[in-house]
Amino acid sequence: MKTLRIYATMMMLAIAGMWMTASAQVLRDATNDNTVGRISSNGIVRDAALHSVGTFDADGTVRNALGTAVGKIVRLEIFDPAGTRVGYINTDGTVRDGNSVKLGHVNLSDGKVTDAQQRVLGYARGIRVDWIACYYFFGFFKK
Repeated sequence: MKTLRIYATMMMLAIAGMWMTASAQVLRDATNDNTVGRISSNGIVRDAALHSVGTFDADGTVRNALGTAVGKIVRLEIFDPAGTRVGYINTDGTVRDGNSVKLGHVNLSDGKVTDAQQRVLGYARGIRVDWIACYYFFGFFKK
């Protein structure tokens, strides 16, 4: 009986661990705090209806819903499929385009995403800043 309890406890902990690693962080809009999407820890991007709209691959490739490469992330720099730098993120969370024009900012402590005029676009807590920039500023997952 004791062995069965230990086994059951181990199974519950394993299931809880899998759920925690598979859970996604929520992307919210600025106007009414509604969920606009989710990004899982393994890079799957979903819309509000939980349909897959793209992925972030381990090598930095950004793919749309069809699996087509639409960009690449290399050390906080964002490139289009042709290899042209279309933007980058400063260490303070400032997002700039390929010509160094400020597009906006990601607050690294609270996840608030603002545009260049400091208007709030949304919120993205617990998500990599380069993934947030690709989602909110570079339109890689727009339909």
